[in-house]
Amino acid sequence: MNEETRILINYRMERSRESLEEAKILLDKGHGNTFVNRLYYACFYAVSALLLTKGLVSAKHAGIRALFHQNFVKPGFVDIELGHLYDILFDNRQKGDYADLVRFDIEEIKDWYERAGEFVAAIDGLINKELKKH
Repeated sequence: MNEETRILINYRMERSRESLEEAKILLDKGHGNTFVNRLYYACFYAVSALLLTKGLVSAKHAGIRALFHQNFVKPGFVDIELGHLYDILFDNRQKGDYADLVRFDIEEIKDWYERAGEFVAAIDGLINKELKKH
């Protein structure tokens, strides 16, 4: 793995952690739709960083999702529950960002914050294992 790829992986993980921090602020303010958006992006940046460790990329969010499931969830490197969380955030981010009249109830979604944090931590662990190999 070249240095440029390592830099990009680290950058995406920084973005992932920043997005989690932003989500917490939005949760505390009661902004459900944007909270879901930031949780999704926290996981998206982590997944796109993980895919880079294997030289995998996609220009589309659905492509990132498919590559993640195919290469990490299905083979068992990532717990199926974490894969399911990614799908939930993917679908709900779409609804919250693009559908009219969608408002998330903070009480119903607030536990996603902790779960997204666990997701990012698990992906970070996998990335660190891959970086040590190279």
